[in-house]
Amino acid sequence: MSDKLRCAILGTGNIGTDLLIKVMRSSWLECTLFVGRNFRSDGMQKASSLGVNISDQGIDAIVKQADQIDLVFDATSAAAHMEHWPVFQRLEKTVIDMTPAKLGLFCVPAINSREIFDSGTRNINMITCGGQASIPIASAIAAVHTDIEYIEAASSIASRSAGPATRANLDEYIETTEDALLQWSGAKKAKAILILNPASPPIDMQTTIYAKIPNPDILAIRASVDEMMQRISMYVPGYQLIVPPTLEFGRVITTVKVLGNGDYLPKYAGNLDIINCAAIGVAEAVASKGMELSHE
Repeated sequence: MSDKLRCAILGTGNIGTDLLIKVMRSSWLECTLFVGRNFRSDGMQKASSLGVNISDQGIDAIVKQADQIDLVFDATSAAAHMEHWPVFQRLEKTVIDMTPAKLGLFCVPAINSREIFDSGTRNINMITCGGQASIPIASAIAAVHTDIEYIEAASSIASRSAGPATRANLDEYIETTEDALLQWSGAKKAKAILILNPASPPIDMQTTIYAKIPNPDILAIRASVDEMMQRISMYVPGYQLIVPPTLEFGRVITTVKVLGNGDYLPKYAGNLDIINCAAIGVAEAVASKGMELSHE
């Protein structure tokens, strides 16, 4: 019997299929069930070709095979997760929520993995792709300044990397990202912007963080951001600082770029890759520390 953490992936779109490839490469995780609604979907076909156990029965398949699952990645939509969570609770399964549903505790691995584990929560929310890109920088700035007046995160992604679920969740994306920015920056106000760029060839994901701070200490902020970059690079190798914290027109401006690993998604889809890398990092930490939350 395998001693890996047994994972189910609910949702067979781009995020779910890329998660599958990452799980299969992991030394700590295995995918025991890949669940969608359509056997003919690209994700289902890919999973089948890899010999993975698949089902088109949605969450019902997880209910039927619950004894083979320790953890579920919910890669559907915010509205669907609202319906799924009571089922996961009844089954006493830990879920890593890839949607901006905001039911669970916000998690950014570089910042609060230990708090997540100590809380014993069964619902871990990965916020949004823009949140995973911007919140570490916001947190690093807040470590130097507790008087941030305003913070903004503007993310630009390739239109091709935004699938149906992403487009359906745009309102939830904005609200969830802003709430998480406020939580970790301590700012009085926050704003999140997402731009879907139709350029061809597709652009790489870029996120710019703007912070309005009285008398910012740029050297201290840069040192804090550099330290945060080292933490993020441990689980998102494509995360790059392309504009270090710079004072312009009374605001501290920082820009990061995210390149994907190219596992299932193209490298330009760094927006999807960063949230998947973060989710895998959390799941591997659960497995490596022997936290069998689903059996408590």
